[in-house]
Amino acid sequence: MRIPALIPVGLAGGGGQSAVGAMIPVRSGVRVWLAVGHTDMRRGMNSLALQVQEVLKRDPHAGDLYVFRGRRGHLIKILWHDGIGMSLYAKRLERGRFLWPSPADGIVAISAAQLAYMLDGIDWRNQCAPGARRRPAESRPLT
Repeated sequence: MRIPALIPVGLAGGGGQSAVGAMIPVRSGVRVWLAVGHTDMRRGMNSLALQVQEVLKRDPHAGDLYVFRGRRGHLIKILWHDGIGMSLYAKRLERGRFLWPSPADGIVAISAAQLAYMLDGIDWRNQCAPGARRRPAESRPLT
């Protein structure tokens, strides 16, 4: 499965038009972990990997995806080790916010398909419900 719409952090600024089609080639069965709460989005690869180790008590080099969201909710970063090296991806929404579990939930595991829904601005929590392809109310443009 490939997860679309991710732009490598180094290409996210300055237009980033050449990276629009960038994707993460995710193996089937990969685990995706949401770091609930708010993360300082100034953090880079090393400090996010340290957060995965010390706060989430997981191994950042195990091949899982770790997703972090900023306080305003319009930016997420994804940390991933592919067996060769560590990668850091970012996505920023121009309108709306990424849906996120409450801080009381601790670390939350989701599927790669749910992550794809999240990256497209779709409510990933109810992906099988009728009308789930609609964007959340806060992301829909006003008419």
